[in-house]
Parts: sequence; structure tokens; C-alpha cells
Amino acid sequence: MRVVRTVEQLREAALFMRGAGQGPVGLVPTMGYLHDGHASLLRRAGEICGTVVMSIFVNPIQFGPNEDYEAYPRDERRDLELAEREGADIVFIPAVEEMYPREIRSKIVVSSLTTRLCGASRPGHFDGVTTVVAKLFNMVQPDYAFFGLKDAQQVAVLRQMVDDLNMNVKIVPCPIVREADGLALSSRNVYLSAEERQQALVLSRSLREAHSAVEEGRVATTDEVRELLKSVISSSPLADIDYAEILTFPQLESLEGNFPLVETEGEIIMALAVRFGRTRLIDNIIFTPKEVAALV
Repeated sequence: MRVVRTVEQLREAALFMRGAGQGPVGLVPTMGYLHDGHASLLRRAGEICGTVVMSIFVNPIQFGPNEDYEAYPRDERRDLELAEREGADIVFIPAVEEMYPREIRSKIVVSSLTTRLCGASRPGHFDGVTTVVAKLFNMVQPDYAFFGLKDAQQVAVLRQMVDDLNMNVKIVPCPIVREADGLALSSRNVYLSAEERQQALVLSRSLREAHSAVEEGRVATTDEVRELLKSVISSSPLADIDYAEILTFPQLESLEGNFPLVETEGEIIMALAVRFGRTRLIDNIIFTPKEVAALV
């Protein structure tokens, strides 16, 4: 495994690996403090690609002024051990000054998809995500890029960017990885106290209960799904709901009406963002209208 810290080194390394005939190049962008969810992305990349590039960069332009950029957990040594164990060929760990050597005046903005869910409560966040990912795409020129579906909105936004701008890379969404008790893995889980972590299990529980209620016909409308999600989450005293939504996916358009929604294009997402103390956690479940229609 080769560790590089400059854009020039990254480009040279990726070009060398491509020229060596190693097969497709895969990119796994991360902000570090790696866990088994990131490991699953590396494993998936290794199944498809001959060369796997991982970036580790806490991107300042996707954090708001009152968010946790400075406090975001970092552990380079631990990250490199995991990256090597899981088969990364190149790990790119740039300084902020390397990624943004001067004031950045160009950003990529994806409209519509970024106005809902996390985009509504974190204005400018996705502009920072799309911009840094586009920069990484330009540096690495990957054939595939791997992202976890825990942040399904991010996947939808990046797919839209790639499609709109004819970028020569395929976005590969990867399943959410959970702890044995159902909590979705996140680098931010380290912020949770023991009590907060226990109460955070309500996120996955609310999604399971709402999905079961849809399948079993115990809820008739999308409004009832939203109310059920909020009711279950509110049973945890420490939970502060940012949003609990049901939308089309990947369009992220408002979904209103009665089940079964067989005419809805694509899939359906139930998505949550909930704060426990200072920690904001997200989770979701994605399913197809046809799956529900077959059961109702």
C-alpha cells in the first residue's frame, strides 16, 4: 500500500497503476476515522477493481460554521492499518492547504435534491461534498466510486452530478453496515454517551416498525408513516428529531398518497435525522413500491 499526500503524487500513482494494466480503478472517498462500514466499501471496490484508491480528508467546506469540523474524530495510524488490511492500494491523505491552496471560487451546486432532508438543515453542505468529490474524480480519474447508503441523499446527489456533467465514473452505492443491535455505523457514534447510544437504537427500530406497518397494511397513507416514525422516535427522551420523511428515491421528491404506491417511479426511502445531545445521526431504509403492492 502506498500513502501519498500531494495531488501530484496521487495523479502519478493512479496513472502508474492504470498503465500497469491492473484493471479498473476504484475510489473510496472518506473523512477518516474508519470503521467496518468503510471496510465494506474497500472490500466491494476490491471485488470490482484492480486498483483501489482511498482518500482520507476531513473536508472543511462541507461543514457549517457551528458544526463539528475541528472536533471531528481523526486517527491516521488506525485508518492506515484498516486500509491496508482491507486491500487499499493507494491512500491519499492531503492537508487542507493541498486541497485548497487558495480561496476556492468555483463550486458544484446540485439543485433540488439538496433542498430537502440534510440539505434543509445544513445549507451549503452538499455544495462542499460535490465540490470535493469532483476534485477527487479529476485527480484520480476512477472508473468506479463507492459510497455507503447510510447517507442515501449524498448518493442521490452525486449520481445526479455525474449524470448531469457526463463524468466518466460509475457511482456504486453500498449497503448500510450496522452493529449487532441495529445501530448504523458512523464515525460520529464515538460522540455518544452510553445512555445516548442506547437510546439511538430507536432510529433503526422506528424504520423497521414503519416498514413492517407498510408491508402489513397497518398504515394507509404516507402521512401516517411520518407520524409513526416520529411517534416511535419520540419514545426516547433524549431524541431531538430533525426530520422523519418518506420520499421517492433517488429523486427525493415529496411522496403523498395511499399505499400501495405502485405508480411511483424508482424506489421509496424512509429517512431520519435525529440528535442525541450534540450528536446528529442519520439512518434510512429503501424499498420498492412493487414490494409493498405484492404484500398489501
